[in-house]
Amino acid sequence: MAIVSPSILSADFGKLGADCRMVLDAGAQMLHYDVMDGHFVPNISFGVPVLKSLHKNLPDAFYDVHLMISHPLQYAEAFIKAGATLYNFHLECEDDIQTTIDAVRALGCKVGLTIKPGTDPQALAPYLDQLDLVLVMSVEPGFGGQKFMPSALDKLRWLKAERAARGAHYLLEVDGGVDSTTAPQCVEAGADILVAGSAVFGAADPAAAVQQLASL
Repeated sequence: MAIVSPSILSADFGKLGADCRMVLDAGAQMLHYDVMDGHFVPNISFGVPVLKSLHKNLPDAFYDVHLMISHPLQYAEAFIKAGATLYNFHLECEDDIQTTIDAVRALGCKVGLTIKPGTDPQALAPYLDQLDLVLVMSVEPGFGGQKFMPSALDKLRWLKAERAARGAHYLLEVDGGVDSTTAPQCVEAGADILVAGSAVFGAADPAAAVQQLASL
C-alpha cells in the first residue's frame, strides 16, 4: 500500500479546507504543502499563515511541507510552529545543509531533503542517515501539471538500495507527473509516498483517485 500525499497546490483555494478534508477522509495519509519563494523557483505559492489556518482546522493531519525556497533555515521555526509535521527542503538551496537539518531537529520536527531532476542522488550521501524522508522530483520544481521524467526511477532505485545497505530508515517520496500510469512504476522503483496534485484534485472523483493510488 502506497502512502498518498495530495499536493494541495492543485486544490480549489476557494474551499481549501474542504478539499483537504475530502482527501484525508478518502485515505490520504499526508497533505503535501508546497512553499515557493519566487527566487529558488519562479512561482510564488503560500506561506506560514495558510498552514497555520489549515492546522487549526485540521490539527490531526500530517503536513508534508516542501520548501522550494532559497533559505529554508530562516523559515524553519515559523513553519514548524505553524504546524509542519515534516520540514523538507532542497539540497540545492543556499543554506548550509547540516545546519538546517540540526535546526529542524532541535525544533522537534521530522526532516527531509529533496533533489531536483538534474541532481545526482549520491549527493545526498552525507545526510541520508539523518533523514526521515527523501523526495525525488520527477519534474522541475515550481509548477504543477508537468510531464513525468523517467530518470526519477533510477534515482529511487539507487536510494532504495542505499537505504538497505546502510540500514537507514528514510521514506522515499516522488513528486511530479504522478498519475495512474506513472505511479505503479514509482512504487516498483521504491517509492513509499506518492505526491499527486492534478491526478487527484483534477480527477472527476478525487476521493476515488486517492484510493486508487493508495492501493498500489
